[in-house]
Order: sequence, then C-alpha cells, then structure tokens
Amino acid sequence: MYKPNFQKHDVIVFHHFIRKGYALFACLGREVIISVLSVATLSASKAASISDEVWRTDSAQVVKEVWLGDVGVTGSRAPLTKSQAARMVTVLTRDDIQAAPVQSVNDLLKMAVGVDVRQRGALGSQTDISIRGGTQEQIIILLNGINICDPQTGHNVMDLPVQLNEIIRIEVLEGPAGRAYGTSSLAGAINIVTHPKTENQEPATAGKLTGTNLELNLESGSFGYAKASFVSSLAHPFSQPAPSHFAHQLSGSYQRSDGYSRAKNGSLNTDYSGSKGFYQGCYDDEQVRVSWHLGIADKGWGSGMFYGSSDDQYEHTTKLYSALQAETKQGVFHLRPALYWNQHRDCYEWHRHQTEDKNNYNRTDVYGASLSCWFDSPLGRTALGGEVRHEELVSGNLGEPLFQKHKIAGTSRYYDHGVSRTNLSAHFEHNILLKRLTLSAGFIAAKSSWSSMNMRIYPGIDASYRVSERMKIFASWNTSLRLPSFTEMYYKLQGYAADPHLKPEEMQAVEAGTQFCNDFLNAKVTFFYHHGRNMIDWIKDTSKGESAVWESVNHTKINVYGLDVYTSINLRFLFPSQQLMRTFSINYGYLSQDKELEPIMVSQYTLEYLRHKMVARLSLSPYSRLTLDACLRWQDRTGHYTDLDGKVADYRPYALLDARLQWQAKGYQLYAQANNLLDNRNYTDFGNVTQPGAWFTAGVLICIK
Repeated sequence: MYKPNFQKHDVIVFHHFIRKGYALFACLGREVIISVLSVATLSASKAASISDEVWRTDSAQVVKEVWLGDVGVTGSRAPLTKSQAARMVTVLTRDDIQAAPVQSVNDLLKMAVGVDVRQRGALGSQTDISIRGGTQEQIIILLNGINICDPQTGHNVMDLPVQLNEIIRIEVLEGPAGRAYGTSSLAGAINIVTHPKTENQEPATAGKLTGTNLELNLESGSFGYAKASFVSSLAHPFSQPAPSHFAHQLSGSYQRSDGYSRAKNGSLNTDYSGSKGFYQGCYDDEQVRVSWHLGIADKGWGSGMFYGSSDDQYEHTTKLYSALQAETKQGVFHLRPALYWNQHRDCYEWHRHQTEDKNNYNRTDVYGASLSCWFDSPLGRTALGGEVRHEELVSGNLGEPLFQKHKIAGTSRYYDHGVSRTNLSAHFEHNILLKRLTLSAGFIAAKSSWSSMNMRIYPGIDASYRVSERMKIFASWNTSLRLPSFTEMYYKLQGYAADPHLKPEEMQAVEAGTQFCNDFLNAKVTFFYHHGRNMIDWIKDTSKGESAVWESVNHTKINVYGLDVYTSINLRFLFPSQQLMRTFSINYGYLSQDKELEPIMVSQYTLEYLRHKMVARLSLSPYSRLTLDACLRWQDRTGHYTDLDGKVADYRPYALLDARLQWQAKGYQLYAQANNLLDNRNYTDFGNVTQPGAWFTAGVLICIK
C-alpha cells in the first residue's frame, strides 16, 4: 500500500519581532512561531554605552544571544530590555527631533519638563542646561555614552559637533545618575546618541550599509540667519557590492546670524557664526562591535550683556572630540573598553576687539579610559568596571601660577596659570529580574587627586513592578557627587571672587511614580525629593553697594520637592474617523526649594529655578504629505536679579509658541518654522539679557541615494 511521506520542516522561533528583511514570514514557506512579542515591539531607548543585547531563557532550550538595535534601555550599567528597566528615562526620538520647531539641541531639550534651558541668545550660542532645579554644572552631557563635560565651566558644554538630523535619539535621566554614568551627574544626565545610518535609516547596528546616502540642508531666516549643512553615509569602499560590516558617516555645517540687537555704539552684539564637522564609523559583526568618532565645533558670538554691564562682549570657542569604543558579544563575560580625548579652547573679550592683554584665554584637555564588564549568573545580571579621567587646564587667569608658561597660538600672550586633577571611579551593579519585579542595586566609588580627596562610595537602588502589561510602578533611591569646576574655584576677575577650597557637592534623591500605556494613552507621574549638601553657587551681598562681588560658596543644605506629569494621546486611534489630528501631549513639572537667602543676598543659579513648567504639543496632518507641529511652553521662574538701575527685580512668568510646517516628499523635504510666534519680547531667562522676538526660518532638505 502506498503511504505518503510527509516531510516535517524545522520550526523557526523568532524571539525578536521587528521590521527587518527576515520578518517576511510569507516567503519562508515554513512554520513560524513568534515569541516574546511584548518585548520585541518596544521602541528604542538605549545609551550608546549600553548594549542592545537581549537575553532570554526558554523552558526548552537556551536561545543564543542576538545583537539587535531595537531593544535596550538606559538607566543602568547592565543591558536590560525596556520592560525590565527599573529606572525611568525620557527619550526624545528621531520623529520628535524631525518634527520639532527648533534650531538646536538646546531648543529641543526645552520640551522635557524636568529640564531647565536658560539661553543667552539664540541658535544655542550660549546655553545653561540644568535638571530638577540644579545648575548647569550639576548634570553630565554624553555623546554616544562618552562624558564630554568641560571641567572649566558648564556654560559651553552644548558646543556639539553633530547636526540635528543625524541624532538617533536624546535620553534624559533625571536625578542622581552616578551608578549609570559616573561622577558629575549630580542632578541628572543627558545622552545624545548618533550612529551611521543604513539605507533603512536605522543605526548601523541594525542592518548593513550597501551604498551611499547624502542629505543636503539649506536654511534662511530672520536677522540675517543662514545655514548650510550636509550628512553623508557610506559603506566601506572595499566591500562593494557585498554588504559591509563597516559603516561611516561624515557631516558638516556652517551657520550665521546678524543677531537681534545692537550695542550702544551701533555695533553687532548678538551676532553668531559657527562651523561643525563630525565623522563617525563602526565595525559590527557577530563577535564584536567597534565604534569611533572625531568632531570639531568652532563658533564665535556677540555676548551682549551676557556676563555683566558691558553690552559689546564677545566670545569664541573651539572644541575637539575623539573617542574609540568596543564591546564583545560572545562568551560569558562581555567587555566594553573605551578611550577618549576632548579639548576645549575659549577666548572671552569684555569689550569686542579690545587689546588682547584684557582677554581671557583658557584651554582644557580631558583624557579618559574606562573598562566595563557584565555577565549573567543564576542570581541575575551583574555589571562592574572602572574609569580613569584626567582633567587639565592652562589659562591666563584660572588656576595656580605655572613654572613654565605656554604660548597661546595666534597671540603674543602666554598661558601662565593652570590646574589639573585625576579622577578615579569604580562601579558595581547587580540586577535581579523576576517575572514582574526588577531590582537594581549598586554603587560608584570615587576618588580625586584634587585636594587629596579620599575614596567615597555613593550607593543606590532602583525597583519597578509590572502590575500588568500596561502599567508599571517604580521607586528609587540614589546618591552622587560633583567636584567644583575650575571657574568656581579660581575665577577672580570683573567682580567675581572664587574660592579654591570649595567642597564637592553631594546629593541623595528619592523618587516614586507610575507609568501607564495603552493603544491611545501614554502617561507617567513621578514624585521626587532631592537633598543636597555643600551645594555650590555664586551669591552677592547687595547691601555692600558698588563694592559687592559675586562669591562662590557652598550652601549648607538644599531640599527640593517636585512632581512631573507626562501625558501623550494618539488622536488618530482615539478618533479613527478623522485623519487631521495625529497626537497631542501635555507635560507639567513643579519644583519647590526650601533654602532661602536673606533679602539682601542675590543668587546666580541654585536658588533660581523653574517652579512651574508646562509644555503642550499638537501634531496635525492637513494633507497626506503635510504636517503641522505646534508647541506651547509656559514657565514661571522663582528668584530675582539686579537690573541696570541697581534695583532687585523678580523673574516673571511667560509663554512662548513655536510652530513648524513641513512637506515631505520622496527625496526632499520643505519646511517653514516660527519661534516665539506671538512675538513676546517681555521675557527673561537671565537678568538683563534681552531675548529675540518672533524668529522665522525656512529650509529645504534634499536626500540623495
């Protein structure tokens, strides 16, 4: 008797479900089982210094670890999936960046209610960024996971070499982040992530680059504004026509503006011009991923009355970036070494084009090396490692007198002062991952050669519990420290008197909250309390009249209480019969500090904070290729300043409306945007620094493949 012979096909188990070529299930002709779907469909939110690698143990077999670019989170040293993460991170995605009515990364960060962006001038010429009532010195800025903060001052930390359209995402971690990012992250951390693009516009780690992509961007607008930029991505030239494990990306830009005001003598005093260049590359295979970058940001700007009564100040900065990172993918122990060097040059003029003898010159060099390791065990996932960071400053006025002077290029002046310190740190973290519960605990130990500081340990613990697939509750307690900047220790010019014996700042923070997400609503509420010791600020005793100077001091204690509320609604899912409204979000932040100064004392930073901040954003699509995004920001700052007449004035609340209209077609994009659309000219971020009125910009982005 004839008996049919049935051939049974092997079963393919997909543990990650993403929009890739191998997700074309219909063409396989084989039985397909999709597993771990709830994890794999999560959006990306990962730091460059943290692996995308995802691990799972199946009841029948141990699945080989797979490297993908779609799953991963920040907030911990060990790589975890987003659903497992115990620390909450705010992520500004590529879509947020492309649709936002902004001209710089600084403007983009204004959308996060926990972030305070205080600008002196437009186009990000000089911006102080702080988190949860802190100062610009109390946060850490990272580029692809590398600390790029300048130990001289935090004023120019946002001199970034990258373009907005090459940023994959921006991650904001609020509260002490020493365990995740190292020292200096006293009040929070901001990580800017870039990667060479593939032809499907994903990071290079998510696919292979097989050709060349070129984006050209031209902009023009109010106050003589103009910008030209490009971003070019290409595969390794010797790998064609086969897909390459190498990927490279090169970008550059030039930007300028006449400014929005004039000095008393009629000259420009808020003008701006600057150039950027950035190269990044990576090699990625099944065994290892290696990435590197080189960058430069050079700019000069009229500083108006940014730092005092002179209305024709000027500043020029040049910043260089370099880093080399790697991560192994196979074996029990996964190693992540990194090397980096950053240099910052600064020339400040109290009066523009004054004689060079009156200029302030500074140059800082930062060298760093780190090694991290993570591994799995029956007890969970463990990460440990350490970092050595050397910070060196030579200056015309900051630091101690040097035995050997250094010539300042392009001048007849010499660097005759300087200071240096070496910072050591080690971290340990262990994660317990249960079905609904995640516990993450560890510490960072830090020591500095500055002032012979002994080793100090700063612990922390995070916990999250998944009540259901849509709801999570979380809580954490973390501590961190920050060393004083060289400016806080040594600046003694033009009405300032710094203290070289400042103590390091220390902070501990508690936060708790809940997050809910379904098909049309994403909401999060967080309550937090920060307790700071030896907080550093510049204060002035106004009772001394003209003899009063700004002094750097350690406040004894500061207590911060706060609330953050995030709400985002998918209007197309909620109202499927219409296509006009896409999304709507409204976020609110509240802060209160109980440290008060006497009425005669004026604070520059610590006691000037946003008590209220509200950000509302609406996205519309009047036509299939046309989008309109509007953002309304209202904020109320506590604190006061001394005006030009010598009177103490309070900061007043204000609202600003920004909008962007964008037409998207194949191969090009047209857009027009307006900042401060209602032309509000009566607002102040810093005392006595005027801000621009309505600012209009139009541009075109051309994509060539």
